[in-house]
Amino acid sequence: MKHLELFAGIGGFRRAMDVLTNDHIMDFHCVGYSEIDPKAETTYRVNYIIDKDEIAMGDIVAFTSDKKNIKSLPKFDLLTGGFPCQTFSMMGNQTGFDEDRGQMFFRIMDILMVKKPKCVLLENVKNLWNHDKGRTFARIKSELESIGYHVYADIFNTADFHLPQTRNRILIFATTAKIPRNFQFTAKLIAEEFDKKYKETSLAHYETINEVLKQDVESKYFLSERIKPTLLADGSSKFKSKSDINMKIARPLTATMHKMHRACQDNYYSQDFITSHGKVNPVDTMTKEELAKLPIRKLTPEEAFMLQGFPSEFANNAKSHGVADGSLYKQAGNAVSVNVIYAVLYYLIKCNIIK
Repeated sequence: MKHLELFAGIGGFRRAMDVLTNDHIMDFHCVGYSEIDPKAETTYRVNYIIDKDEIAMGDIVAFTSDKKNIKSLPKFDLLTGGFPCQTFSMMGNQTGFDEDRGQMFFRIMDILMVKKPKCVLLENVKNLWNHDKGRTFARIKSELESIGYHVYADIFNTADFHLPQTRNRILIFATTAKIPRNFQFTAKLIAEEFDKKYKETSLAHYETINEVLKQDVESKYFLSERIKPTLLADGSSKFKSKSDINMKIARPLTATMHKMHRACQDNYYSQDFITSHGKVNPVDTMTKEELAKLPIRKLTPEEAFMLQGFPSEFANNAKSHGVADGSLYKQAGNAVSVNVIYAVLYYLIKCNIIK
């Protein structure tokens, strides 16, 4: 099956398809990708085998502004994309289609109207489902249906797919294929099918963070004595939060985690928790003041990549080509979770929707 990956980032959709190909479930071949961030494209290019005839689309706005570019794309059967989500995110201004980034969905529509691939798989933040009292999602569904697609969607939590990260995202599947009456597209059903299969796959899978955390890392990943009290604080009288560390199922990675938010938003781990493989958790017995005296560190870029289902080598390969930690954290936070995409595609293949 030929595939076009939009808003590629570090290639979460592509990685899932590479593993499906490797597992002899179905052969996938990428015909092109779009990515505007040069650092993300570096990570992408050093970790995938890019065919000489594969089209690097670059900035999708510039690319789709000329219809000849769209027409020049090779035929493909599946379009994927985690289109920019900041305008729909709970952490953003939730301006939706009123902001330029929210218009990126319509650049997808520009391509779909010309190329009409059989299948589309899109990812976005959970808040897209209810944004603007449901009108934003209704608009997306209506636009896809207007050009002949059947549309399905549900909320998927990465933690349900054997990656220890609480990360809820909406996945939208659209197809022009004839759909059986009994077809269901639900996260619960797809997770159940994945549970029967995942141990036989080439995917990375972990049940808790302790299978991801490395015992020894560079000192630069440890929090300074000055910053620990601030990051561990439960907030002020105007803003209260539960700033716990040592979460066995990590909080959702964010694109801004390199800025180091409070522990209610980011993931931090004490060294005794790491070395004991989670058997010792000082959170259970210590005050915040006592915790602040312990060696505590943030995730490394390699660990962040692993929490999204990528091999740690992806981050190391990017580092060897000059990609800094800050960019790697951003890339991990923006990525789609590989196991979730694998599970969805496997389910669609098993249901004979993708064939």
